Amino acid sequence: MSEWHSTLTPHALARQLPAADGRRPAYRALAAQVSRLVADGRLPVGTRLPAERELAAELHLSRTTVAAAYEALRADGYLRSRRGAGSWTALPEGTAPPADALHPVSPEQGAVLDLGLAAPTAPAQLAEAAAHAVAQLPAYTGGHGNYPTGLPVLREAVARRYTERGLPTNPEQVLVTTGAMSALHLAHQALLSRGDRVAVEAPSYANTLRALDRAGARLVPVPLHDGDGGGPAGWDLAQWQRVLRGAAPRLASVIPDFQNPTGALVDEEQRRALLAHARAAGTTVIADETCAELGWGVAERDLPRPLAALDRDAQVITVGSAGKILWPGLRIGWLRAQPSLVRKLAADRALYDLGTPVLDQLIAARLLTDHLPAIRAERHAALRATAEAFAREVPRHFPGWRFTPPPGGLALWAATPGLPTTALARAGERTGVRIASGARFGVDGAFEEHLRLPLTLPAAHVPDALRRIAGAAALARTERLSGDDPAPAAL
Repeated sequence: MSEWHSTLTPHALARQLPAADGRRPAYRALAAQVSRLVADGRLPVGTRLPAERELAAELHLSRTTVAAAYEALRADGYLRSRRGAGSWTALPEGTAPPADALHPVSPEQGAVLDLGLAAPTAPAQLAEAAAHAVAQLPAYTGGHGNYPTGLPVLREAVARRYTERGLPTNPEQVLVTTGAMSALHLAHQALLSRGDRVAVEAPSYANTLRALDRAGARLVPVPLHDGDGGGPAGWDLAQWQRVLRGAAPRLASVIPDFQNPTGALVDEEQRRALLAHARAAGTTVIADETCAELGWGVAERDLPRPLAALDRDAQVITVGSAGKILWPGLRIGWLRAQPSLVRKLAADRALYDLGTPVLDQLIAARLLTDHLPAIRAERHAALRATAEAFAREVPRHFPGWRFTPPPGGLALWAATPGLPTTALARAGERTGVRIASGARFGVDGAFEEHLRLPLTLPAAHVPDALRRIAGAAALARTERLSGDDPAPAAL
């Protein structure tokens, strides 16, 4: 975690506090309110809380009550204090997210239902595209087959699609990579030094958070705005301004289009505002657009332009992928940036990856050029059907869970009050269902009581998936009550 601490004013904290439980003493109620904000990721770990006297005045409580609440938070692991430095939020020992990346279940584990991966199956058009690519392959076999920046035909297809979406692009601005994570790795290697701060959304894509952590970055989480209390859902611009101004992060990592895991779509006004704050801070923005084609709940004409289309200072680097809209098995990603940076990254990749497989690139180019509208329509219909099935079935199986139906993307992000999902995931390993716990998508273990449900599951399988999750939940509760579960107690 970064040593920089965002300072929260008494008024700002008071606005965020959920309703108090009148059955508990006032100090316990306040401690529970604050710990809930921290556990849910709405109050990032490392946030400096107001002084006791200031918060007491804002909440019309005695200073003794606030002091007792702070002491209870320290005892429970949600607050750390140092004389002369104040008190800042924390999470109890043992709540850090798993350090490993999130991998798909092996095909040999056929009895396991994999809800940990949000990825589509191959489109029906893949066979035609593969046959066309094989027919084109002889034109490329006379040389070494290494194309550090990518095949011209694929770079042209990617550039053309950006232009169609409102971001004029030429092929020299496109670097083809072996998947989106490869593009992110190249950008991190080129732009980050160990110890640099990186502002990230909270929650955010699990593997990106792990990759930044492995690169030695100090992550500064910025909570997403859920739309409650006014303002559009998406980025909390006041928080972003505070972090960018105070922490001066080297990079900001954002997913503006159907955010993973929440599915949130950030509107154009918010995009402009964030870029202005980043420009003032001298922060480079990496926009993950791997889900940009997945707006199954919004008309294409109503989509905001890509973040880089609003960028006048070349401060935005855009990462895309064929994996989310076409098929992960192709292992095709790309990065859009200034030609000079594209050339530098192409030279850097020679140290570990001379290029992306030619045949995969030819298949992807064919799919993007000739089949994308049909594939998008098919994907959207399937994702919409599964989202509707979850919206219908989740309240039947888990009436206490909360979620906001997203306008697109590959997942449903559900709050699971009273059910720690790290323990749920462990129980699922023994009951035949693989689960991605919410803590994987947070910094320092936040979002422990959240769960990502993949919309790539066929709609007809949703009831069975929820029954399996219910079985895992029953086992997790039993183990926790009996003391057999090594996971921390429910938050």
